[in-house]
Amino acid sequence: MGKSRSFRALWALEEAGIEYEYVAVEFASNKNNGAQSDAYRALNPQGKVPTLVDEELVLTESGAILNYIASSSSNLHLIPSNDLKLRAKYDEACYFILTELEQGLWTNGKHRFALPEERRVPDILPTADWEFNKAIKALQTFFDGEDYLVGDEFTMADVLLAHTLNWAESFKFTVPEKLLTYKNKMYYRTACKKSLSVIE
Repeated sequence: MGKSRSFRALWALEEAGIEYEYVAVEFASNKNNGAQSDAYRALNPQGKVPTLVDEELVLTESGAILNYIASSSSNLHLIPSNDLKLRAKYDEACYFILTELEQGLWTNGKHRFALPEERRVPDILPTADWEFNKAIKALQTFFDGEDYLVGDEFTMADVLLAHTLNWAESFKFTVPEKLLTYKNKMYYRTACKKSLSVIE
């Protein structure tokens, strides 16, 4: 759970100061609490995590969930709302993380353990490593690990980046030292520590 995308949603909720009910979901299971159960797949047809339910609203993409949580919070700094250009840079950073930085990691995870064994292609793992290294170099052209990813305040973009870097470290990918220092600083935040305690 700490490495899954659901952790992003928990961390975001703690940063936002929004009350929530956390329901643990068992990966790849069709039991009552399983991600492949009929009840869960009625909410999330892909049988993946996270899923956020807020009355009649159901969201199943972590980036959209973080933005919704940020927009629902009284903390106006979690998502740029009063500066159009800063919001554009925020969107750019988030989309980069989700579409570029994550991809090598997710390809690695899928072909090591997430996909059915007969669908895994071990020969793709070096390509996944190359993809991640390419994305890390691109990241370093606009972020060196100092302060926050977008602007002068902590935003949900920092949740996305810190979690993705943590994922990379746990998968034994090479992450530049300054970015690891940044990740560790984000993980020392009170909200992050509290969300980690929820899933222990």
